This record gives sequence, C-alpha cells and structure tokens, in this order.
Amino acid sequence: MSRGQPYPPRPSSSPARPGRRTDSQDYLLLASGACEENPLPPYAYYPVRGTENRLALRRQTILREKGRRLANRGPAYMFNDRSTSLSLDEERFLDAAEYGNIPVIRKMLEECTSLNVNCVDYMGQNALQLAVANEHLEITELLLKKENLSRVGDALLLAISKGYIRIVEAILNHPAFAEGKRLALSPSQSEFQHDDFYAYDEDGTRFSHDVTPIILAAHCQEYEIVHTLLRKGARIERPHDYFCKCSECSQKQKHDSFSHSRSRINAYKGLASPAYLSLSSEDPVMTALELSNELAVLANIEKEFKNDYKKLSMQCKDFVVGLLDLCRNTEEVEAILNGDVEMSHNSGEHGRPSLSRLKLAIKYEVKKFVAHPNCQQQLLSIWYENLSGLRQQTMAVKFLVVLAVAVGLPFLSVVYWIAPCSKLGKIMRGPFMKFVAHAASFTIFLGLLVMNASDRFEGIKFPPNETRMDNEKQLFRMKTSCFSWMEMLIIAWVIGMMWSECKEIWSQGPKEYLFELWNMLDFGMLAIFAASFMARFMAFWHASRAQGIFDANGRLDNNTKYYTLARINWDPSDPQIISEGLYAIAVVLSFSRIAYILPANESFGPLQISLGRTVKDIFKFMVIFIMVFVAFMIGMFNLYSYYRGAKQNEAFTTVEESFKTLFWAIFGLSEVKSVIINYKHKFIENIGYVLYGVYNVTMVIVLLNMLIAMINSSFQEIEDDADVEWKFARAKLWFSYFEEGRTLPVPFNLVPTPKSFLYLLLRIKKWISKVFRCHKEGFQEDAEMNKLGQSKQSSIRSADDLHLNSLSNPPRQYQKIMKRLIKRYVLKAQIDKESDEVNEGELKEIKQDISSLRYELLEEKSQNTEDLAELIRKLGEKLLIEPREEERRS
Repeated sequence: MSRGQPYPPRPSSSPARPGRRTDSQDYLLLASGACEENPLPPYAYYPVRGTENRLALRRQTILREKGRRLANRGPAYMFNDRSTSLSLDEERFLDAAEYGNIPVIRKMLEECTSLNVNCVDYMGQNALQLAVANEHLEITELLLKKENLSRVGDALLLAISKGYIRIVEAILNHPAFAEGKRLALSPSQSEFQHDDFYAYDEDGTRFSHDVTPIILAAHCQEYEIVHTLLRKGARIERPHDYFCKCSECSQKQKHDSFSHSRSRINAYKGLASPAYLSLSSEDPVMTALELSNELAVLANIEKEFKNDYKKLSMQCKDFVVGLLDLCRNTEEVEAILNGDVEMSHNSGEHGRPSLSRLKLAIKYEVKKFVAHPNCQQQLLSIWYENLSGLRQQTMAVKFLVVLAVAVGLPFLSVVYWIAPCSKLGKIMRGPFMKFVAHAASFTIFLGLLVMNASDRFEGIKFPPNETRMDNEKQLFRMKTSCFSWMEMLIIAWVIGMMWSECKEIWSQGPKEYLFELWNMLDFGMLAIFAASFMARFMAFWHASRAQGIFDANGRLDNNTKYYTLARINWDPSDPQIISEGLYAIAVVLSFSRIAYILPANESFGPLQISLGRTVKDIFKFMVIFIMVFVAFMIGMFNLYSYYRGAKQNEAFTTVEESFKTLFWAIFGLSEVKSVIINYKHKFIENIGYVLYGVYNVTMVIVLLNMLIAMINSSFQEIEDDADVEWKFARAKLWFSYFEEGRTLPVPFNLVPTPKSFLYLLLRIKKWISKVFRCHKEGFQEDAEMNKLGQSKQSSIRSADDLHLNSLSNPPRQYQKIMKRLIKRYVLKAQIDKESDEVNEGELKEIKQDISSLRYELLEEKSQNTEDLAELIRKLGEKLLIEPREEERRS
C-alpha cells in the first residue's frame, strides 16, 4: 500500500476472499494476536473460516501490501535501508500512526511491551512524526505518554509548520518542555545535549539546523503558536553585529560562513515577522521602525543577501502601515505617531505633539507610513495650527494671506518681538505662518539680488577700458569696490541665513544636518556668498589703503598706480574679479533654492522630486562618462601634441584644447577638421579620424542615450507612485517648521528677542541646579554605604512595594491603545489567512478525519460482532442444555 493513498485498500482486492459476503462473521484484525509473531495489517478484513485460512490470508495480505509499498516508494530505498530492519509489528504500528488507526495504536501500546515506538520508516520518520504530519491528535497524545520517546523536537517543528495548534499545545505539555530550556535551543544546539530530541543525524531534519520553535512559528505567521511559545518564555535572540569579532561569531564564521549568514537571515526573518513584532514587543511601532532601518543597512553590507534583507525591511514597514491603517480615532493615530500620548503632550511645548515616531519614519524613509491618509490628516491639523479656518479656504484666499504677510512682515516681526505670547504672536508661531514668513523673506532676498543687477540691465555706463571718478583725488578702484546700500542689505540677509543655519546645526547635530542634501546646498551657497564678500572687502581695503597713501602724499607711486587702471588691465587674481565670479555662482545657487519649497504644491512637487532623482542619476552616470572622456582626451593629446602649429586649428595640441574640443563635441559644436594635419602623415590622421569617430559614437549614441534611459526610468518610478512621493516630500517640508523656535524670518532673527533671554536664563538655572545636585549626591554616598547592612529587609519591602505599585498603577494609556490595535491586527491577519487558504487542505483534513472515524467504527463493529457471537454461543449452549435436562427428567 502506498503512503500517498488517503484510505487503506478494500479487502475485495485480496485473492483469498470469496466473491460475495455471506452470513459468515467478519472481524477486524486487531481483536486477537495484536502482538503475534506474524501480525495482521490493521486495514485488512477476513472471513472467519478456520485457523489455516486465516493465517494464509494474513501472509498473502502482508506480502501483497509490502510489495506494493516497495514498488511505490521506488528508488528511495537506494538511499535508506532502514525499512529492511522493520519487523511486521513495527510496520503495522507505523501504518496505523500514519492513517489514524487509534484502536490499533492503543492496543499495541498497551499489549506489545517489546514494541519499539521510535522505529522509523524508509524516510526516517517515526510514529510521532507520522501522526503529527497527518494531524492525528489522539494518536499524538497516546504516543507522548510513552517514556524515552525520541524526536519530540522534530514533531513540534512539524506541527508548527503545519499550523496544528492543538497538537503544538499537546507536545508542549510533554515533560521535555517542563523547564522551557528546550524551546530556546535549535537542532544544532541540541546536538550537544547527546540525546535524540531532534533527528540530528546524517540525514538532518526537514528544517534548518538553526531554527528554533519560536523562529519557525514566526516564519509561518502562526499568531496563536507564537503567543503560546512567548508565554512559555521562548524568545528570538537578536543576531550580533555584522562586524562583531567575539569568539562565538569568529568560530562560526571560520567553521561555516554560509551557515552563519543563513542563521542570521533566519533570525531576522523571525524578528521581522508581523506575528512576532505584534506579540513580543511593548512598543511594536518603534521596534519595527528600528528593525527596518537595521535590515536596510544590512542589505547594503551583505550584498549576497541584499534582496532578502530588503524584503524583510519592507515587511517591517508594511507592518507599521498596517497598524496605522487600523486606527479609528485621533487618539490612536497620535499614539502611533508620538509614541506615548501622555508624555508627548507634556513634553511638547505649547501643547504640540512631539511626533517622535514620525520623525523616525521620515529619517528611515518609510514613505507609505508618512503618506498614509491618517498620518497626513494629523499633520494637516498641526500645519494649520491657530488658523483652522484657513484650511477650507480657496487658493485665491490663501494667496492673499501670503501677500499680506509678505507686505506686513516687518510689522509682524516687531509685534512678535515685543509680545510673543499674544494672540498674534501665537499665530506667528504656527507652522503655516512660519513657512509663509520664511518664504516671503527668501522671496525678498531674491528680489534684492535682481535689483542689485538692475543698473546693468541696459548695459554698463562705461566700457572696461575706461576709468571714471567722481573727483580728481578719488582712485578708480574706490568707486568700483565700495559696497552699495543694496549690497549691504544682501549682506544682512546672508548673515541672517548663516545664523539660522548655525542654530539648525546646533539643534540637529552635524551628522543629521549633513544628511540632508538641501542643507548642503544652503551651506555651499552661504559659503560662496561669504567668500565673495570677503574678497570684495579685501579689494575695498586695499583700495582704501591706496587712497590713504595718495591723499597723504599727493602723488601716485608704483603700488597705488595699479588702483587707477581700467578693468582690462587688472590682474587675473584680483580680489574683486574673484569676488564677482563667486557672487555669480552664489546667485545661481540662490535661485535653485526655490526648489526646496516646491513640494508644498501638488503640481510642482512631483516635478521637483523627479528633478532631484535626475541629478542623482547624472552623478552616477558621471563615473562612466569621466572614465571614457579622460581616456579619449589623453589619447588624442598624445596623438597630436607633436603637431602644434602644424594643424588647421589648435585642437588636441594641448590638454586644455583637447578637453574643450571633446567636451563641445558632445553637443555637436566641434568640427571634423580638428583631426586634419597640414602634412602628409596619413597614418596619424587616419588614427585620429577613427578615434574621434569612436568617441562620438560612444558618447553621443551610447552613453547619452543610456543617461536618457536612466532619467526616463527614474521619472517613471516617481510618476507611478507620485502621490506617495509628493506627500512624503511635503511632510518633510512641513516637519521642518514644526520644531519650536526659528519663528522670526531673516534678517529679523539677528535681533535677540526677550523670549531668547528668558530661555537662556532658564538653561543657566537648570545647569546650576544640575551641578549642585551632583555635588549633593557625592555627600550621600557615605549614608548609602551605612544602609548596606539592612539590604535584606529593604529588598523584601521593595519587592512588596513593587507588587503593590503594579496593582495600584494601571497600564499606561499608550499601552492600552497599542494592545487594542494589536488585537485588531491579529484578527485581521487571521481572517485574511483563512480566506487565502486553499480548499485542498480542508479536504485533506476531512479525509483524515473520515479515515480515523472509519477505524473507530470498524473497531466498534468488531467488538459488537464479538459480543453477538458470545451471546449466540451462550444461547446455543443454553438451548442444548435445556433439552438434555428435560430428557433426564423424563
């Protein structure tokens, strides 16, 4: 009989059986001789026609079924010869365990004292494993009562993988799990226990040797089983750091590096499982966010398993999004975004929530979490703080508000400086008003940059080869290097922005500040502005010194004469020339800074994100581009450097000319005659033609089209998920204005407010109190040493007090909310799992139940038949006795 058949074969296939059933009695072959020398298979029927026919039928049935099993198993016996050592009792025992024949199992366990319950079939599975694999709970409970039962750990892992919760609970009640130490051991760790708890032999187990029961349950997303194991003290140990050099990690890495890496992945799969995250952590949101970032970092370190770690990181992010999706009110949303509802409201100034979890989500780029409607709704309510009516207004009304703020910015700044706690001051402190004020200030700054160049829109007043002075005693450079009032305003704005950036570096820290690319752009822009103004000041200072010497002496010497020259005669390294060049670069960067506020708009936000992604693609492309460009530049220079003056132009004769020619050739602005030589050196000229042609094909046709394809791919990625990308970028922009402080825009932030002095005094007071507290604690050390003799009594009292406090102090509000959300998540996961299950599994379970019921009914039938036969026999004897007694009496 093959193992694949769900039901045992009918006895009609036996050649020894008669063609039809008569009034002869049928017996199930378990009533007699359960432990005979030649036992009968538990599934065969036979007609009772004497002892000889019964034994012959038994031998034929056993031989037929054993041959059928051998034929069906086929080549498996080439790899395992265990079945050859099985006795007929053991084969019958294993078959009964596999097909759920409870009566046979019970009778053989009770009567067969010599039966080896740990015998295995051709696949190395014992009766316990076969019963668990086919979900026979009653047989599993019967087997677990036997002493010295092997492979209990394998059976537990098998039950967990199948999701048989009742069988898992039954196995966990086994004495082997009484102390709970076995639950924390994997098969590889149990090898050192020198027992057969796991089948850790040459065949190994069907699971990885580093998988513990709790890890496997987490992999299979079995919430009930994970909960049961957690209650029994099972935990998943977090793997050591990837660069850990401890003795344990070094030994595992040296012994088998691949197995060590796989064990780390299996552990992280368990830790990242929604079942384990939801049931094991008091703060599952924080745990999932931290774990997602850790897995993302590992994906960049362990490139071999990059896809596995990325998948696990995304699984943690989806778990957090799933919790946020189950929120039903504002309190639950705030609990997820802030961490602790009570602590966040107490710690946040002016009653604004801290949003600590949201900060972490933005930092780790959990975009779906940040862009979730529940999160966006909460952010929107904070964004329009103290201006709730403006939220429902049209775009035209909002534009008028922005215009009014821009016009009245000086007045609003003065009011906030004088009365920061007034109603108008609270409005100014709101995120939306802070954004409008800073945007208006930066717009004014850009206007100043434009107005500073407005006097040259129609051309300069005098050409660069002329000099003009206001009076005869004035040097020409004093007229060109002095600062105008417009430039003084620009300097004031730049200083204000530098002060704002310094405060941001102080609040965020240098590492977090440099992590944001916009901060790098601001830093570069302000540094170039500062360098430009410093060079301009140096030029003005040198001109002032020359003017002073000229005024004192009344004549020009060699040093002061330079400051009377026209622009075309200035040195190339003149400070004023350098200042003007740096100023032009800074102006370009200033206008590019407008892109920072574009995510506030739904239309321009995705375009700005695509532009940023394009810039990243260009930087990646530049590596290959520079490599090819430098190769052809040096090659063409080596080819034509000896022909300087012997060509139709100076292309490729110097490194500079080679760079210019090849660079502008990308845009089609170079000529073919650049490779022509005036002499008849056709070999060199032909090589030049070939190299120049290959360069144009490589750069223009191949590399440029590859760059276009990269840009198109990045744009399509953004476009496919434009809503999430835009909302995430907008949230980052909004969040920069949620922080307390930086209310006054540039340049009004240069004037210290009374509130700043108050905060400074409070910090000084806090620092002084901290110093005195530390000094006081030093004096208390001696007193604490004297109390060490009473440690035993105090420890007992503290334990009692702790117990009383745990009874009197109920769980915090945050814990209650998270417990509520986790219950919803687990119920939803179980419903989804039930709806996703295939009907084949349910049908198999029904077949197994029918098979077990069939054997029980057959046992009951056999018992009833025996009872009936006994009654008939007694009745017959009684009927025979009564006539004899009547004959005697007669």
